[in-house]
Amino acid sequence: MFVTQILNSKAHKGVLTIDPSATIADAVAELSARRIGALVVSGDGRHADGILSERDIVRELNADGTKILEHKVSDLMTSDLKTCAPGDDAQKILSAMTEGRFRHMPVEEDGLLVGLISLGDVVKARLSEVSMEKDALEAMISGHG
Repeated sequence: MFVTQILNSKAHKGVLTIDPSATIADAVAELSARRIGALVVSGDGRHADGILSERDIVRELNADGTKILEHKVSDLMTSDLKTCAPGDDAQKILSAMTEGRFRHMPVEEDGLLVGLISLGDVVKARLSEVSMEKDALEAMISGHG
């Protein structure tokens, strides 16, 4: 299975971004309203400058308290981005996310943002793939395949 197949199965097409100059309070409101775990940080909506996750916010909230809500997104975002491409193998992406201990990965094509996949998206796709393989094997064994 490839990243493009995961993107095509998602209900929301495209990628939600937030400007690096927005406040953490703005980011929290967006994450909450959309019920998502991360936003790609982008000044132009087309190129990824970084990523900001719930985990980033909670870590800083614990360290500095609610005053972090006034900080800019660029202060807390992860700028050392790991990205993937639509043609990348989902199993390799799953391994990279697990080993790197991160849950969201921007998808870029020709340097432009085309989506965002989560660990949950990849796991869901992999479970679907395994289920289809199981059904095919059962059909072959029972003589219906």
